Amino acid sequence: MILPFTMYYIGIICGVFLLAWTLIHGYNKKKLPPGPMPLPLIGNLHNIFGVPPHKSMQRLANKYGPIMSLKLGHLPTIVISSSVIAKEAIKKHDTAFSSKTSKHAVQAHNHHKFSVVSLSVNSTLRKNLRAILNLSIFSANKLHANEQIRSMKILDLIAYCRQCSQTGEPVDFGLLASDIAINVLSNIILSTDLVDLYAKSEKKFKDVIRSVTYQIGKFNMVDYFPVLKWIDPQGINRSNCCSFAKMFGIFGGFIDERLKQRNNKLQQKPKDVLDILLNMSEEKDAKDHNIAMDRNQIEHLCLDLFVAGTDSSSATLEWAMLELMRNPQAMEKAKAELAQVVGKNKAVKEAELVQLPYLHCILKETLRIHPPVPLLSRKAEKDFELCGYFVPKGSQVIVNILSIGRDPAIWEDPLVFKPERFWGLNDMDIRGQDDLELIPFGVGRRMCPAVSLAMRTLPTMLGSLLNSFDWVVEGDDDLDAKEKSGLIVGKLRPLRLVPISL
Repeated sequence: MILPFTMYYIGIICGVFLLAWTLIHGYNKKKLPPGPMPLPLIGNLHNIFGVPPHKSMQRLANKYGPIMSLKLGHLPTIVISSSVIAKEAIKKHDTAFSSKTSKHAVQAHNHHKFSVVSLSVNSTLRKNLRAILNLSIFSANKLHANEQIRSMKILDLIAYCRQCSQTGEPVDFGLLASDIAINVLSNIILSTDLVDLYAKSEKKFKDVIRSVTYQIGKFNMVDYFPVLKWIDPQGINRSNCCSFAKMFGIFGGFIDERLKQRNNKLQQKPKDVLDILLNMSEEKDAKDHNIAMDRNQIEHLCLDLFVAGTDSSSATLEWAMLELMRNPQAMEKAKAELAQVVGKNKAVKEAELVQLPYLHCILKETLRIHPPVPLLSRKAEKDFELCGYFVPKGSQVIVNILSIGRDPAIWEDPLVFKPERFWGLNDMDIRGQDDLELIPFGVGRRMCPAVSLAMRTLPTMLGSLLNSFDWVVEGDDDLDAKEKSGLIVGKLRPLRLVPISL
């Protein structure tokens, strides 16, 4: 007789809990987007393993719709795979999810507390850092003033490829583009090259940068199971602590040398970004100079610039060249435009870019199919409603830029490389101001601040390489488009081509 009564009371208790749950959720009308059923503890992590996360999420969106809900470990996640929904989210709720989801990998040396990438958009420090970046690097005046530096690095690029053409040595496109991007930045910031293109064994600085981007882009159990933070089971934080220390040591050496020159009065006027930052660090009146810098902030800002500004450019150039090698008609059309506007076998000048619409079409088509950062991740700072669904505070909101760029509802033959689709639309916005159909640099208040620099550097590099050489595939490379996972999504196998001088 005891067992039936026990089951009776258990049934009543379960019924009460079920009724309460139904009333609460029915009253608040909190309906999460559809998605796969999460498993205990791991949630939906098993659904995104095996292939790069942006591809997994694209596959899941095909089944569950353009807005879906996932549970990644402890982290509730909303994934947006439609430009229409992304537009509503950004235009109506940008302030509600304008923060970044914290990644354990960037907490090494407390970098997340100083990083313009990680700080909240409402942070005074972040606003000051953005102002500094615009003042010292990304304003129209600074971009114009530094044009000669970029032109010199393009000539270095051509000279290196010309030497390779004489020896028949193949060029690793992604690696070379990364080296040039590093040297462009290092000359703007520090007035020196940090990479020797010809020193095969000297890889110290660029290898540290690649290690950082690789560790940040890796699947990190701590991000989904914070209880593991102090264990750091994959050693990601420990690795980045070592890498960050190496980079801070390099930047610190330049700061010490510059301060020594200033003390000895060997320098009369600012010559680069480091001088501008050091001038700010000497400001005493914070009320009048609220963007003053200290040495620690200078080192962290330099870290942000080099990590964010090198591999993304190199990946885009590598993808563009891959697509042109696979589409010889587009290659010939680009070469014909360059020969007519620039003259064969000459480097492209930035002033000539306005006369090269097809070159811009090639880059936009490359960024559509191969966005260097395919997932735009943010954090919901408060509850809000999106397209009739509930987005809970603290959840991760991901915009799948790759899915939007390959959406058949927007793009005809979305997997086909077709630069002509942008012909006549050369003013098509890539800054997220229109329909958000092409947003390779992000959107809203967290949009990449270097977009203006990238859209000057990338076309001049690509155009100069096309206009100065013919290119032949090394060996039996089948020019596959397999991707590697990471913060920056590049080609899995390096693109190696032999330059042929014209």
